[in-house]
Amino acid sequence: MVLAMKNIAVIVSCFNRKDTSLAGLESLFSQIGVDGLSITVFLVDDASTDGTAIAIADHFPAVRLLQGNGSLWWVGAMRKAWTEAMMEGFDGYVWWNDDTILMNDAVHRLVGCALEVEPELGPAIIVGSTCDPDTGKRTSGGWYKRPSGLRIDFIPVEPSFDGPIRADTMNGNFTLIPSAIAREIGNLESEFVHRRADWDYGQRAVIAGFPIVVAPGYFGICKENSDVKTWKDGTIPLRARWKDLMSPRGMDPHEWLLYTRRHLGWRWPLYFISPYVKVLFNGGKTCI
Repeated sequence: MVLAMKNIAVIVSCFNRKDTSLAGLESLFSQIGVDGLSITVFLVDDASTDGTAIAIADHFPAVRLLQGNGSLWWVGAMRKAWTEAMMEGFDGYVWWNDDTILMNDAVHRLVGCALEVEPELGPAIIVGSTCDPDTGKRTSGGWYKRPSGLRIDFIPVEPSFDGPIRADTMNGNFTLIPSAIAREIGNLESEFVHRRADWDYGQRAVIAGFPIVVAPGYFGICKENSDVKTWKDGTIPLRARWKDLMSPRGMDPHEWLLYTRRHLGWRWPLYFISPYVKVLFNGGKTCI
């Protein structure tokens, strides 16, 4: 098949970080090299209380602004936006996090990579990596999955500046899903609330025979999430760590069970109990 990329939908969620969302959208709407490419932004504001939705409507009236109920979290909001976009039908769908400031040619290069690899690989998920604005260190992108004995290591893929690299799964910070893959795999898994849905999607796509490709270079800047005052922070009280561990931001047991059983093979029982045991017995300092 010949991959067409004449119109794409950008899928994004936001919640109570107005300035961050506006800065991100400014970088999206300032893209160069996209003449002839129709870009439609589907954004779910999950009932922000800081005026985010009003500000977006004022500054970026072209955005298809959808409202959440305040309890969608990342996965629910992205599912809602993507459902709306798929009802109209696009050649590709770009997942994008609003805290990622895109380089001004990011969309052009992401779509270009999809067109470049399609003759050899067919429709492929294209991953745009991000880096920290201060250190230049990679903060999101593709991942290798490497089983070894009792372990399964997920190793970050450092993007090459020479050409695309294959990966085993990916983050959803800036990622292109061609329509053929979206039709086959569908939407993000509804059982996930805030985390792991992007990794799960990538691994399901690979199982279905679709490749994941990390595009050359970096596509935006985004700070790495801090572990401070989370379940991984051994300096805060156990009660607080445990509460965060059980929340959608942490390792909710229902979601973690689904993920480990689906993707970690015979090792899944070890991985399922690991974060809970480590928090209880060593303060979460070495948690996965």
